[in-house]
Amino acid sequence: MASKDWVEKRASALLAVHSLHNWSFSWDNAKTRFGQCSHRYRRITLSRYLSEAGSEDESEQVLLHEIAHALAGVRVGHGDKWLQIARSIGYRGQRTHTSPAATEHAKWRGLCPRGHEIIRFRKPSRPMSCAKCEKRFNPSYLIVWTEKAYASTVTSFQNAT
Repeated sequence: MASKDWVEKRASALLAVHSLHNWSFSWDNAKTRFGQCSHRYRRITLSRYLSEAGSEDESEQVLLHEIAHALAGVRVGHGDKWLQIARSIGYRGQRTHTSPAATEHAKWRGLCPRGHEIIRFRKPSRPMSCAKCEKRFNPSYLIVWTEKAYASTVTSFQNAT
């Protein structure tokens, strides 16, 4: 598990080592992606949730991945130029983390008529049916959405009565 202080110090050190003096590091609230490089704001961010769950090595690899994006330039993506830079600074070129998405922070819980559970971070904007029950939209398998905080309150209330 990577401590917040360790990640912040490591990020500052890596930015300095790679001469990214006009770049900064900060935390974000992402729940499905570990890191991000913003050329517009000259900032590298890491998910506070996934970093908490990940190891120091995973956090460092994500930092190196994002620093390679900063060094490669805007709109380079994950092409040959980026990969060459990434490997030259110590990125190993594998999946940067194995932590699952921070679904405990998801706000929406959906249930289909057969009981399949679907977790979403944002409220779906249109009706959805369960893809486990049928791949195409089928109103017979319409998902009913509830806010997770509300759902746990209802469950607690039902258990108390």
